[in-house]
Amino acid sequence: MRIQLYSDADSFPGVPSDWEFQPYLDTFLVDSVKNPLGAVLIFPGGGYNHRAYHEGDPIARRFNELGYHAFVLQYRVLPSTAPAAQLDAARAVKIIRANAEKWCIAPDKIAVCGFSAGGHLAACTGMMAEQFNVKANDYTDNFSGKADAMLLCYAVLSATWTYTDKGREVPAGSPYYDSDGKFIDHWKLVDENTPPAYIWHTATDKAVPVECAIEFARAMWNLQKKCELHVFPQGPHGRGLGLGHADIVSWSKEAAVFLEKQCGFPRAVYYK
Repeated sequence: MRIQLYSDADSFPGVPSDWEFQPYLDTFLVDSVKNPLGAVLIFPGGGYNHRAYHEGDPIARRFNELGYHAFVLQYRVLPSTAPAAQLDAARAVKIIRANAEKWCIAPDKIAVCGFSAGGHLAACTGMMAEQFNVKANDYTDNFSGKADAMLLCYAVLSATWTYTDKGREVPAGSPYYDSDGKFIDHWKLVDENTPPAYIWHTATDKAVPVECAIEFARAMWNLQKKCELHVFPQGPHGRGLGLGHADIVSWSKEAAVFLEKQCGFPRAVYYK
């Protein structure tokens, strides 16, 4: 089932009525469920200029196999700029939470799973949701757009030149800059309200250095927040499910266990 995020573009500030791309949510619901399950909302990566397919639908199907409902958000990318994607993400969480009873989802067990730039979007959704509290003047306005857990996969957790590709232009906008105009390092935003995080990265990632993951995990642990970090010794950026890498391919199962055991996410009993 495909759900358009915005039924009437004219009713949303900053959304032009003649836009070429209308963001949407694809649903991957576990069949024949009697009790509410946890849900995973997936943000494919792509540097905010495209959305990588291998980090979308295949990830959702894998989480179905692991016993969770899943969703893939096709959010706005260039030529749309920040905070368009962040508004789309908050809106998607609201839609899922508002339909939790109908879709047999535990409304307080919604995780976001993001890859690379999608990992940046996931961190924004878990840590800065109040900043992107999109109002739709419909039933979703009564629900929070904040995620209950974050799965951060080789995520861009800093916009400083030290931690991102040399020469990459960082778009201006609130998701990247603080009130003083300085680049945001997401680990500096970790506080008592930050949801649990499962993080994985590879030590040899040339696009997003592993220091991003380590710094974020250290900030979480310093505040005694639930956080699990896996650093795999080999592998380039953008591995998705990790197919073809005997060690990396384990991350989805480990993340599913983290959600269940550390975050209390219910899942179907037939998971693989």
